[in-house]
Amino acid sequence: MQKVWTATELEYAFLFTLRKVNSIGLKGFKPFFNNMPLDPYIKGNYRSRRLSRFTVSGNQLIKLPHGVFFQSKDYNRLAGDIKREFAELDDALIELDIFKNLVLAFCDSCKLHPEAEIGVHQIRISCSPDNFGNPAPEGIHQDGTDFIGIFSVDRENIQGGETHLYTAKKEKPVFSKILNPGELLLVNDHEFFHYANPIKPQTEAQGNWDVFVLTSPSLLS
Repeated sequence: MQKVWTATELEYAFLFTLRKVNSIGLKGFKPFFNNMPLDPYIKGNYRSRRLSRFTVSGNQLIKLPHGVFFQSKDYNRLAGDIKREFAELDDALIELDIFKNLVLAFCDSCKLHPEAEIGVHQIRISCSPDNFGNPAPEGIHQDGTDFIGIFSVDRENIQGGETHLYTAKKEKPVFSKILNPGELLLVNDHEFFHYANPIKPQTEAQGNWDVFVLTSPSLLS
């Protein structure tokens, strides 16, 4: 079903866009979200993460050397001013056409400069009946980059995780939606703050939310 935009959302539609990327078969991503390394920079052992950076040449991805991820405390009150290192994305994942299509969709939609550097965060947020998963423990925030793409890969046995966009931290959101698998939300980070609600399982089993977050510039050095 096609989304019906509210008047407020239409006003800001040129600064953020929600699209379904039909060229991507999501099942091919599934194996690469299993057994990911835990994010050591947050408490709770519920977030797993990998990170690599790329440039695009024509229709080809060029993987750049390993880098260190850095945000100031102005943008991340929990992990700001810390040089964070994460494991690289799996080489077999990077070689998939569906992965290339995702990065190209981000580049095309944001009209990135051909030499722009793109960071790709592969993230799994897990939850259990005793441990809810918080996709944004830093609260309502900006990332300190130009453009952000949030691509939902899978929602397995979870409820919650609604994504919100705000023009200011203390304002009501101008956009709120659970991102379904295959949906890509593109955001101008200069204009909006973002946040996602915690997730909890629908049954007594573990639940997972798998996403790719793409940024340009990558914030890696």
